[in-house]
Amino acid sequence: MFIHQWWAIAILRVKAVKMMGDSARLLFYQPESRIQSEHPWPAPWISKKTGNSAFYLSNAISFLNKPGEWYHDRKANKIYYNPRKGEDLQTATVTIPQLETLVKMQGTVDNPVNYINFKNISFEHSGWLRPSKEGLVPHQAGMYMLDAYKLKIPGTPDKKGLENQAWVGRPKAAVEVAYASHIVFDGCGFEHIASTGLDFQRGTHNDIIKGSLFKDIGGTAILDGVYSDEAQEVHLPYNPSDKREICTNDTIANNLITNTTNEDWGCVGIGAGYVRGISITHNEVCDVNYTGVSMGWGWTKIVNALGDNSITANKIHHYARNMYDVAAIYTLSAQPGSVISDNYVDSIYKAPYAHDPQHWFYLYTDEGSSYITIKNNWCPADKFLKNANGPGNVWENNGPQVDAAVKNAAGLEAAYNYLLKYKSLNRDNWPINHKTE
Repeated sequence: MFIHQWWAIAILRVKAVKMMGDSARLLFYQPESRIQSEHPWPAPWISKKTGNSAFYLSNAISFLNKPGEWYHDRKANKIYYNPRKGEDLQTATVTIPQLETLVKMQGTVDNPVNYINFKNISFEHSGWLRPSKEGLVPHQAGMYMLDAYKLKIPGTPDKKGLENQAWVGRPKAAVEVAYASHIVFDGCGFEHIASTGLDFQRGTHNDIIKGSLFKDIGGTAILDGVYSDEAQEVHLPYNPSDKREICTNDTIANNLITNTTNEDWGCVGIGAGYVRGISITHNEVCDVNYTGVSMGWGWTKIVNALGDNSITANKIHHYARNMYDVAAIYTLSAQPGSVISDNYVDSIYKAPYAHDPQHWFYLYTDEGSSYITIKNNWCPADKFLKNANGPGNVWENNGPQVDAAVKNAAGLEAAYNYLLKYKSLNRDNWPINHKTE
C-alpha cells in the first residue's frame, strides 16, 4: 500500500485483508505498521474541504493489466511481465539490479581516502530492497523512520511544544563516500538508480561533483552530510566535538538533475544535512516530485554543525510534481554565514492530490532557520514561507523584480550545456502554478 502524506509517502507491506461489508480492513507487517500508526508527522491528509490522502495498492498479479507492468511471485520465484507494443521477450535485454550499492568508498577519520577522480563513468542499475523487506515510512527528505511516536505530554528541553519524536535511517545509494577528501566526480552519469544516486555521508572534505547527469532515479540525486545518527533523535542538534566528522567545503556544481524522486516522492533533487562550507552552484534541477534543494536538519535554533553554506545561481523549475508543503529551496535550523542568492525558480506543478492547494512556495525557511541571507533570487511571485524561524535571517530583493541577468545566468554554465539534451520535462503535460515560460 502506497500512501500520499503531505511532504512524504509511506509504503506498507500488506499482511492481510479482511472484508467488512462494503469495506476492506488492511493489516500490515512490522515494523512499519506500528511506526505508521504512532508517528504524528507527516500524517495522511483528511479534509472535508479538499478530500483525503490518495493511496494505491500494488504487487498483486491481479493488477497486471497494462503494458510494461510486472509482478514478482516470491514463493514460485517467477516474474510475470506484460510486454509493451513491439517488445519481443525472446530477444529483449532485461536488466534486474542485484546490488544496492555499486561503489563504496570509506576511509576513517584518521585515515581518509584522498585524491581519487571519477571521470566520464556511468553508474547504472542499482536496487533498493528495504521497502519490500521492512516497509518504508519516511520522516522527511527520504530519511526513513526506525522508530517514532507522539509524546503524551508535548515539550522537550529544546522545544516546549514539540510532540514528534523520531529516529531515522539513511537510504542506500548507488555510490557511497565517507571519510574522504579531494574526491572528484566529473562528467559522470547516474541513471536507473532505485534509491539515492551519489551520497557523501560523513567526514568528506574538499570534494567536487560537477558536470554530471542524474536521471531516472528513485530517490534523491545527491546527498551530502550527516542527517541524524540512528541513535540520535532527529530534533537534537548535531555538533560533534571532532569537526573532521562534518562534511566540509564540498562543491556541487554544473550538474543536471532531472526525472528523479520517482519511487520515494518525498526525496529531493539535492539534499544537504549538517554540512559546513558547502557550495551548491549552477546546477539545473527539474522534474522532481518534492523540493529541489534542501539544506539543513534538526528543526532547531541552536547553533550546530551547520554554517557558511551557499546555494547560488541554480535553476530550479518544474518541481513538486506530486507533493505539497514544498519549495524550490528549503532550509532548516541555524546555519550562520549561509547565503542563498542569484537562483532562478519557476514553474511549480499543481500537484493533483488532496492537500491545502495553496501550501507551496518558491523559497521556504522552515523551523529554526537562522542567520541565513536570502537575496536576489528570481521567481515569478512573492510566495515565500518563513515558518518558526530563529534570529538573524536577512531577506533582500527576491521575486519577479530581480534583474533578468540573474535569471539568465542561473543554471548550467556554457561549458556544461551538453547535458541539456538529457533533460526530461513535464512528460504528461501537467498544469503549472504561475507558469511564465
